[in-house]
Amino acid sequence: MQTLFRVLEPESEGLQAKEAIARVESRLELTDYERETFPNNPDVVRFPKVLRFATINSVKAGWMRKRSGTWTLTEEGREALLAFPDPEDFFRESRRLYKQWKANQPDTDEPQSAQDAHDGARDTGDQTLIAATSLEEADEIARQAILDHLASMSPYDFQDLVGKLLEAMDYYVVWIAPKGKDGGLDLLAQSDPLGVKGPRIKGQVKRRGDTKTKEEELRSFLSLIEPNDVGVFISLGGFTNDTQAAARRSSRRITLIDGETLLDLWVEHYDQIDEDGRNLLSVKPVYFLDLDTTSS
Repeated sequence: MQTLFRVLEPESEGLQAKEAIARVESRLELTDYERETFPNNPDVVRFPKVLRFATINSVKAGWMRKRSGTWTLTEEGREALLAFPDPEDFFRESRRLYKQWKANQPDTDEPQSAQDAHDGARDTGDQTLIAATSLEEADEIARQAILDHLASMSPYDFQDLVGKLLEAMDYYVVWIAPKGKDGGLDLLAQSDPLGVKGPRIKGQVKRRGDTKTKEEELRSFLSLIEPNDVGVFISLGGFTNDTQAAARRSSRRITLIDGETLLDLWVEHYDQIDEDGRNLLSVKPVYFLDLDTTSS
Protein backbone atom coordinates (compact mmCIF):
# COMPACT_ATOMS: atom_id res chain seq x y z
CA MET A 1 0.00 0.00 0.00
CA GLN A 2 2.86 2.38 0.71
CA THR A 3 4.30 1.64 -2.72
CA LEU A 4 0.91 2.31 -4.27
CA PHE A 5 0.76 5.65 -2.48
CA ARG A 6 4.23 6.56 -3.77
CA VAL A 7 3.09 5.67 -7.28
CA LEU A 8 -0.01 7.87 -6.94
CA GLU A 9 1.69 10.76 -5.11
CA PRO A 10 3.02 12.62 -8.20
CA GLU A 11 -0.14 11.93 -10.22
CA SER A 12 -2.37 14.85 -9.27
CA GLU A 13 -5.13 13.67 -11.61
CA GLY A 14 -4.82 10.03 -10.60
CA LEU A 15 -4.07 6.85 -12.51
CA GLN A 16 -6.20 4.15 -14.03
CA ALA A 17 -6.29 1.20 -11.64
CA LYS A 18 -4.59 -1.20 -14.04
CA GLU A 19 -1.73 1.24 -14.63
CA ALA A 20 -1.31 1.88 -10.89
CA ILE A 21 -1.24 -1.86 -10.14
CA ALA A 22 1.28 -2.48 -12.93
CA ARG A 23 3.60 0.22 -11.57
CA VAL A 24 3.39 -1.23 -8.07
CA GLU A 25 4.24 -4.68 -9.45
CA SER A 26 7.27 -3.27 -11.25
CA ARG A 27 8.61 -1.70 -8.03
CA LEU A 28 8.16 -4.70 -5.75
CA GLU A 29 9.76 -8.13 -5.69
CA LEU A 30 6.66 -10.29 -5.56
CA THR A 31 6.64 -13.61 -3.79
CA ASP A 32 5.82 -16.81 -5.64
CA TYR A 33 2.49 -16.83 -3.83
CA GLU A 34 1.66 -13.33 -5.09
CA ARG A 35 2.68 -14.13 -8.66
CA GLU A 36 0.71 -17.36 -8.95
CA THR A 37 -2.83 -17.77 -10.19
CA PHE A 38 -5.74 -19.00 -8.15
CA PRO A 39 -6.13 -22.82 -8.12
CA ASN A 40 -9.76 -22.69 -9.24
CA ASN A 41 -9.23 -19.68 -11.53
CA PRO A 42 -6.03 -20.31 -13.50
CA ASP A 43 -6.48 -17.15 -15.58
CA VAL A 44 -6.59 -14.83 -12.55
CA VAL A 45 -3.30 -13.71 -10.99
CA ARG A 46 -3.39 -13.26 -7.23
CA PHE A 47 -1.43 -10.00 -6.68
CA PRO A 48 -3.80 -7.51 -8.43
CA LYS A 49 -6.67 -8.94 -6.41
CA VAL A 50 -4.71 -8.70 -3.17
CA LEU A 51 -3.78 -5.08 -3.85
CA ARG A 52 -7.36 -4.11 -4.71
CA PHE A 53 -8.47 -5.82 -1.51
CA ALA A 54 -5.95 -3.85 0.51
CA THR A 55 -7.23 -0.50 -0.76
CA ILE A 56 -10.53 -0.88 1.12
CA ASN A 57 -9.10 0.55 4.33
CA SER A 58 -7.42 3.49 2.64
CA VAL A 59 -10.50 4.51 0.69
CA LYS A 60 -12.72 4.54 3.76
CA ALA A 61 -9.97 6.28 5.75
CA GLY A 62 -10.11 9.11 3.21
CA TRP A 63 -6.55 8.52 2.06
CA MET A 64 -7.37 7.69 -1.54
CA ARG A 65 -10.32 8.03 -3.90
CA LYS A 66 -11.63 5.72 -6.59
CA ARG A 67 -13.77 7.04 -9.38
CA SER A 68 -14.69 4.84 -12.31
CA GLY A 69 -11.36 3.08 -12.41
CA THR A 70 -9.17 6.10 -11.58
CA TRP A 71 -7.29 5.97 -8.27
CA THR A 72 -6.22 9.28 -6.72
CA LEU A 73 -4.28 10.07 -3.56
CA THR A 74 -5.87 12.67 -1.26
CA GLU A 75 -4.02 15.24 0.84
CA GLU A 76 -4.77 13.10 3.89
CA GLY A 77 -3.14 10.19 2.09
CA ARG A 78 -0.02 12.21 1.35
CA GLU A 79 0.18 13.19 5.01
CA ALA A 80 -0.27 9.57 6.11
CA LEU A 81 2.58 8.46 3.85
CA LEU A 82 4.89 10.86 5.72
CA ALA A 83 3.45 10.26 9.18
CA PHE A 84 3.67 6.44 9.11
CA PRO A 85 6.94 5.35 7.49
CA ASP A 86 6.68 1.85 8.98
CA PRO A 87 4.44 -0.29 6.72
CA GLU A 88 2.72 -2.07 9.61
CA ASP A 89 1.98 1.21 11.39
CA PHE A 90 0.67 2.60 8.11
CA PHE A 91 -1.68 -0.32 7.58
CA ARG A 92 -2.74 -0.42 11.23
CA GLU A 93 -3.73 3.26 11.15
CA SER A 94 -5.73 2.79 7.94
CA ARG A 95 -7.56 -0.10 9.58
CA ARG A 96 -8.30 1.99 12.69
CA LEU A 97 -9.76 4.76 10.53
CA TYR A 98 -11.81 2.24 8.59
CA LYS A 99 -13.31 0.87 11.81
CA GLN A 100 -14.01 4.44 12.94
CA TRP A 101 -15.80 5.14 9.65
CA LYS A 102 -17.72 1.85 9.85
CA ALA A 103 -18.94 2.57 13.38
CA ASN A 104 -20.58 5.78 12.16
CA GLN A 105 -22.43 4.11 9.29
CA PRO A 106 -25.89 2.53 9.29
CA ASP A 107 -26.07 -1.13 8.38
CA THR A 108 -24.90 -1.31 4.77
CA ASP A 109 -23.47 -3.75 2.28
CA GLU A 110 -20.15 -1.91 2.28
CA PRO A 111 -17.11 -4.19 1.99
CA GLN A 112 -15.35 -5.26 5.12
CA SER A 113 -11.95 -3.86 6.01
CA ALA A 114 -8.92 -5.18 4.18
CA GLN A 115 -7.60 -7.00 7.25
CA ASP A 116 -10.98 -8.55 8.05
CA ALA A 117 -11.39 -9.50 4.40
CA HIS A 118 -7.92 -11.03 4.38
CA ASP A 119 -8.75 -13.03 7.51
CA GLY A 120 -11.98 -14.14 5.90
CA ALA A 121 -10.17 -15.23 2.77
CA ARG A 122 -7.91 -17.47 4.80
CA ASP A 123 -10.98 -19.07 6.38
CA THR A 124 -13.30 -19.39 3.40
CA GLY A 125 -10.90 -19.64 0.45
CA ASP A 126 -9.82 -17.61 -2.54
CA GLN A 127 -13.37 -17.09 -3.82
CA THR A 128 -13.92 -14.48 -1.12
CA LEU A 129 -10.98 -12.47 -2.44
CA ILE A 130 -12.11 -12.81 -6.04
CA ALA A 131 -15.74 -11.95 -5.34
CA ALA A 132 -14.84 -8.85 -3.33
CA THR A 133 -12.98 -7.30 -6.26
CA SER A 134 -14.80 -8.64 -9.33
CA LEU A 135 -17.60 -6.07 -9.32
CA GLU A 136 -15.15 -3.16 -9.13
CA GLU A 137 -13.13 -4.51 -12.05
CA ALA A 138 -16.23 -5.29 -14.11
CA ASP A 139 -17.52 -1.76 -13.54
CA GLU A 140 -14.19 -0.30 -14.68
CA ILE A 141 -14.17 -2.40 -17.86
CA ALA A 142 -17.80 -1.65 -18.70
CA ARG A 143 -17.52 2.09 -18.16
CA GLN A 144 -14.33 2.32 -20.20
CA ALA A 145 -16.00 0.46 -23.06
CA ILE A 146 -18.86 2.99 -23.01
CA LEU A 147 -16.47 5.95 -22.93
CA ASP A 148 -14.47 4.46 -25.81
CA HIS A 149 -17.70 4.12 -27.78
CA LEU A 150 -18.60 7.76 -27.11
CA ALA A 151 -15.14 8.85 -28.28
CA SER A 152 -15.63 6.92 -31.54
CA MET A 153 -18.96 8.58 -32.36
CA SER A 154 -19.23 11.30 -34.98
CA PRO A 155 -19.13 14.77 -33.39
CA TYR A 156 -22.67 15.44 -34.64
CA ASP A 157 -24.06 12.24 -33.11
CA PHE A 158 -22.34 13.20 -29.89
CA GLN A 159 -24.02 16.62 -29.97
CA ASP A 160 -27.37 14.93 -30.56
CA LEU A 161 -26.71 12.58 -27.63
CA VAL A 162 -26.09 15.52 -25.30
CA GLY A 163 -29.29 17.13 -26.59
CA LYS A 164 -31.27 13.97 -25.85
CA LEU A 165 -29.86 13.91 -22.33
CA LEU A 166 -30.92 17.51 -21.72
CA GLU A 167 -34.41 16.72 -22.97
CA ALA A 168 -34.58 13.76 -20.58
CA MET A 169 -33.65 16.19 -17.80
CA ASP A 170 -36.72 18.31 -18.72
CA TYR A 171 -34.90 21.01 -20.67
CA TYR A 172 -36.05 22.21 -24.08
CA VAL A 173 -33.34 22.02 -26.71
CA VAL A 174 -34.02 24.76 -29.20
CA TRP A 175 -30.93 24.52 -31.39
CA ILE A 176 -28.12 22.08 -32.15
CA ALA A 177 -25.29 23.20 -34.39
CA PRO A 178 -25.47 21.82 -37.95
CA LYS A 179 -22.41 20.63 -39.81
CA GLY A 180 -19.93 23.39 -40.43
CA LYS A 181 -18.74 26.30 -38.32
CA ASP A 182 -20.79 26.77 -35.17
CA GLY A 183 -19.37 30.03 -33.85
CA GLY A 184 -18.19 28.34 -30.67
CA LEU A 185 -21.60 27.01 -29.57
CA ASP A 186 -22.90 23.50 -30.09
CA LEU A 187 -26.38 23.77 -28.61
CA LEU A 188 -28.90 26.06 -26.96
CA ALA A 189 -31.50 24.95 -24.41
CA GLN A 190 -33.97 26.56 -22.04
CA SER A 191 -36.13 25.67 -19.05
CA ASP A 192 -39.52 26.04 -20.78
CA PRO A 193 -40.84 26.05 -24.37
CA LEU A 194 -41.00 29.84 -24.61
CA GLY A 195 -37.76 30.57 -22.78
CA VAL A 196 -39.38 32.91 -20.28
CA LYS A 197 -38.35 30.98 -17.16
CA GLY A 198 -34.85 30.54 -15.89
CA PRO A 199 -31.60 31.18 -17.73
CA ARG A 200 -30.71 30.16 -21.24
CA ILE A 201 -28.26 27.27 -21.47
CA LYS A 202 -25.38 27.52 -23.91
CA GLY A 203 -23.47 24.31 -24.51
CA GLN A 204 -20.07 23.41 -25.87
CA VAL A 205 -19.28 19.76 -26.57
CA LYS A 206 -15.85 18.19 -27.03
CA ARG A 207 -15.77 14.50 -27.99
CA ARG A 208 -12.01 14.01 -27.62
CA GLY A 209 -11.63 11.12 -25.20
CA ASP A 210 -7.87 11.26 -24.85
CA THR A 211 -7.34 15.02 -24.48
CA LYS A 212 -8.24 17.28 -21.59
CA THR A 213 -9.77 20.63 -22.36
CA LYS A 214 -7.33 23.47 -21.71
CA GLU A 215 -7.92 26.84 -20.12
CA GLU A 216 -7.79 28.82 -23.35
CA GLU A 217 -10.63 26.72 -24.81
CA LEU A 218 -12.73 27.45 -21.75
CA ARG A 219 -11.97 31.17 -21.95
CA SER A 220 -13.07 31.23 -25.57
CA PHE A 221 -16.37 29.61 -24.56
CA LEU A 222 -16.84 31.95 -21.58
CA SER A 223 -16.67 34.94 -23.92
CA LEU A 224 -19.99 33.74 -25.37
CA ILE A 225 -21.75 33.44 -22.00
CA GLU A 226 -23.86 36.49 -21.22
CA PRO A 227 -24.85 37.50 -17.65
CA ASN A 228 -28.21 35.73 -17.84
CA ASP A 229 -26.82 32.56 -19.44
CA VAL A 230 -25.55 29.34 -17.95
CA GLY A 231 -22.65 27.71 -19.74
CA VAL A 232 -22.36 23.93 -19.89
CA PHE A 233 -19.03 22.65 -21.20
CA ILE A 234 -18.93 18.91 -21.85
CA SER A 235 -15.50 17.43 -22.46
CA LEU A 236 -15.30 13.65 -22.79
CA GLY A 237 -11.60 13.67 -21.90
CA GLY A 238 -12.06 15.93 -18.88
CA PHE A 239 -10.41 19.21 -17.98
CA THR A 240 -6.94 20.25 -16.88
CA ASN A 241 -6.50 21.51 -13.33
CA ASP A 242 -5.96 25.03 -14.68
CA THR A 243 -9.23 24.82 -16.59
CA GLN A 244 -11.14 23.75 -13.50
CA ALA A 245 -9.57 26.57 -11.49
CA ALA A 246 -10.50 29.10 -14.18
CA ALA A 247 -14.10 27.88 -14.12
CA ARG A 248 -14.25 28.37 -10.35
CA ARG A 249 -12.88 31.91 -10.66
CA SER A 250 -15.18 32.93 -13.49
CA SER A 251 -17.88 35.51 -12.85
CA ARG A 252 -20.06 33.66 -15.36
CA ARG A 253 -22.13 30.64 -14.36
CA ILE A 254 -20.38 27.62 -15.85
CA THR A 255 -20.69 23.88 -15.32
CA LEU A 256 -17.96 21.48 -16.42
CA ILE A 257 -19.00 17.92 -17.26
CA ASP A 258 -16.39 15.26 -18.00
CA GLY A 259 -16.98 11.85 -19.55
CA GLU A 260 -17.55 10.10 -16.23
CA THR A 261 -20.15 12.66 -15.12
CA LEU A 262 -21.84 12.52 -18.52
CA LEU A 263 -22.12 8.75 -18.22
CA ASP A 264 -23.50 9.03 -14.68
CA LEU A 265 -26.17 11.46 -15.91
CA TRP A 266 -27.02 9.22 -18.88
CA VAL A 267 -27.56 6.21 -16.60
CA GLU A 268 -29.50 8.26 -14.04
CA HIS A 269 -31.94 9.61 -16.64
CA TYR A 270 -31.95 6.62 -18.98
CA ASP A 271 -35.60 5.76 -18.35
CA GLN A 272 -36.60 9.24 -19.59
CA ILE A 273 -34.44 9.18 -22.74
CA ASP A 274 -36.45 8.63 -25.92
CA GLU A 275 -35.88 5.88 -28.47
CA ASP A 276 -33.73 8.04 -30.75
CA GLY A 277 -31.48 8.84 -27.82
CA ARG A 278 -31.22 5.21 -26.75
CA ASN A 279 -30.27 4.27 -30.28
CA LEU A 280 -27.28 6.59 -29.92
CA LEU A 281 -26.16 4.98 -26.66
CA SER A 282 -27.97 1.91 -25.43
CA VAL A 283 -26.91 0.62 -22.00
CA LYS A 284 -28.23 -2.03 -19.65
CA PRO A 285 -27.56 -3.07 -16.04
CA VAL A 286 -25.63 -6.24 -15.25
CA TYR A 287 -26.62 -8.21 -12.18
CA PHE A 288 -24.14 -9.93 -9.84
CA LEU A 289 -24.66 -12.46 -7.10
CA ASP A 290 -24.66 -10.71 -3.70
CA LEU A 291 -22.59 -13.23 -1.75
CA ASP A 292 -23.11 -11.51 1.59
CA THR A 293 -26.90 -11.58 1.32
CA THR A 294 -27.00 -15.04 -0.22
CA SER A 295 -24.80 -16.56 2.46
CA SER A 296 -26.81 -14.94 5.24
